[in-house]
Amino acid sequence: MGLSTVITMASPQKSGTHQVSSHVLIAEDDPAVRSAVQRVLELEGYRVSMVNDGAAALAFITKTPPDVVVMDVMMPFADGMTVCREVRTRGIRVPILLLTAKHEVNDRVAGLDAGADDYLVKPFSIDELLARVRALLRRREPAGANTVLRVGDLTLDTARREVLRGERPLSLTKTEFDLLEALMLRTGLVVTREQLYEEIWGFDFETGSKSLDVYIGYLRRKTEEGGESRVVYTIRGVGYTVKA
Repeated sequence: MGLSTVITMASPQKSGTHQVSSHVLIAEDDPAVRSAVQRVLELEGYRVSMVNDGAAALAFITKTPPDVVVMDVMMPFADGMTVCREVRTRGIRVPILLLTAKHEVNDRVAGLDAGADDYLVKPFSIDELLARVRALLRRREPAGANTVLRVGDLTLDTARREVLRGERPLSLTKTEFDLLEALMLRTGLVVTREQLYEEIWGFDFETGSKSLDVYIGYLRRKTEEGGESRVVYTIRGVGYTVKA
């Protein structure tokens, strides 16, 4: 696949919204794509490391977790989804942006199911890539104040990034935690799908995207796993709400 069919090149404009020292790992086996992404990220002021296969990506992330991982799905030795699953199994919360040539919704949902925080379908524009990297960096920044949110017996500690249902700890991915936090900050209010996509993913998803529904399903299964009552509700045609 030629570079022009993968990336729409444009002159990146510095956003000034990220910390200059932010470290991005590129895991991509196509040298042309790898070099192009490296070039634009470095122009934006990011520190960039690169690997060209899934095994090397897993080893790098495990030893020295970067601030963000930009990873292709199709790589030798271990594909991107396998790396995602193993990274999450090891308890590493680094934000992961998957690059995929597959356009079907099921393929993209599978990537999120594997533990990715976001995905980008090839061909993609550099502006969109940079926007999604910035969004992932914003989401990993600690909150300015420590807050403990409670809805019934559901407790979310923003500083410790811990969630309890009664005395039972919940193991949430970064995206699941961020989504639950966004809802609990507005307990009793309806949060629209558009608001959640913008706040959690930092970028407008295409019409008909099922990613949010998938994560809501994950939250319900985990918050209700011990037989507890429902706290995450769907307001049909509008969005979602959390209430005791």
